[in-house]
Amino acid sequence: MDYTKAQMLAVRIGAVAFLVLAHHWYGWPGVAAGVGALVMWVLLHFTRMLQVLRRAAGRPKGHVQSSVMLNARLHPGAPLMQVVALTRSLGELRSTPGEQPEVFRWTDIGQSFVECEFEGGKLVRWRLDRPPETAPDAAP
Repeated sequence: MDYTKAQMLAVRIGAVAFLVLAHHWYGWPGVAAGVGALVMWVLLHFTRMLQVLRRAAGRPKGHVQSSVMLNARLHPGAPLMQVVALTRSLGELRSTPGEQPEVFRWTDIGQSFVECEFEGGKLVRWRLDRPPETAPDAAP
């Protein structure tokens, strides 16, 4: 079973167990309160996703302030939405749409870039590529 499928299954089982326990302890008023809590949890996640996408919509696609700083803040297993929140920009898709792994690139003004691979929406590997430094002109 895929990690994301297992995670979705665990969330569903946890929600059902939460509602069963609420019914066991408090009866039907507990179920009503539990459903309200679950709806609030879903709305909080949905609001966060919309906020991240609204911030990213106003920026150029695949642009980041500093590739080096992005590289330092990445970690394996980070969800794509968290990386978009870090960059405040949607990544430039480098792989075929719908194909796994998905590869996105973020480039800064110095033409350095970070290329990230996501499998199932989770970051598995990334690399920082910096253009070669130009030698300073020799003074006469």
